[in-house]
Amino acid sequence: MQMDTQLAGHLRTGEGQDACDAIAKEILANREILAWILQGVVEEFHNCSIRDIADKYIESDPEIATMIVDADMVNRTMRESVTGMNTEDKTINEGTVYYDIRFSATAPTDSEKIKIIINVEAQNAYHPGYPLVKRGLYYCARMISAQNGTEFMIPHYEDIKKVYSIWICSQPPKRKQQAITRYYIAEECLLGHSTEKSENYDLLSVIFINLSNDFDEQSGQMIDLLNTALTSELNAEDKIKVLHENYGITMTRKLEGDVSLMCNISEGYRIRGMEKGLAEGMEKGMKIGRAEGRAEGRAEGRAEGILEAMVTSIKNIMEGMHISAEQAMNLLRIPEADKPKYLALLEEQQS
Repeated sequence: MQMDTQLAGHLRTGEGQDACDAIAKEILANREILAWILQGVVEEFHNCSIRDIADKYIESDPEIATMIVDADMVNRTMRESVTGMNTEDKTINEGTVYYDIRFSATAPTDSEKIKIIINVEAQNAYHPGYPLVKRGLYYCARMISAQNGTEFMIPHYEDIKKVYSIWICSQPPKRKQQAITRYYIAEECLLGHSTEKSENYDLLSVIFINLSNDFDEQSGQMIDLLNTALTSELNAEDKIKVLHENYGITMTRKLEGDVSLMCNISEGYRIRGMEKGLAEGMEKGMKIGRAEGRAEGRAEGRAEGILEAMVTSIKNIMEGMHISAEQAMNLLRIPEADKPKYLALLEEQQS
């Protein structure tokens, strides 16, 4: 599988979690997964089929722009993902904003098709030090102001397109799990009976989709699909099977590769945590003099199994992404002091 420039950048700097997040965004940018999201939370698509949204309504016009992370990176084409718009929004006075995923879609109405601009964010920290809803509103405001000169020209404000900022939160507080919340503009007549057409003020919506590791039949198919796509609890084979059989997702080589990489990275983190815990436990046991022979043997056996599992994860990532052992270990955030140990085990297996 060809490695994209965003993921390559994270590998060079050893930003393992950032690389894992980048793969999650690649999965979410799949057209069919986005179609499930649009049907579930964007009112203009409630009555459309998943297939029509994916094939007919999500735009992927290469003339708009390809998806980039910063201005110095080489543009690339995401064949099975949405490439509708540039994800960089830069102004002189307001700085640069990088959207996770941004694209445009046409929605059918009673009279004509209308264009909508959509941003999807994959968010881990629910309380990053500021209210996420304010950031979502800011993103919407930027997507509206950025239309000046592209979608409309002042004073033709009638051409402004509606925008959505959709936040998929993987680690919300327990009380907010498996919930969907929308923030939008509504009309309130304070005196008299004056009204306005909704299309003239209903121009932005911020939507939060809060996930959970615990499946609840009341949560609905869309949340369950996203839980499945982003969970670290399923192995790659099971995840691919569920996505295809339960939700009709076409498992292309790219999507299968992204799912496998995410699972390998997650497994690598889990194994590294086990290895650290086992090492600390053995050290503590030796200090207090309770490490008896058979217990030590069992512990050593478990340690050897963990080492072999980590080496397998390193090899899978190397083969899946065509990268070096050093890059794979950076991706898994293996400490520098432990790298020679894994390199030696890799060489043993290859000899």
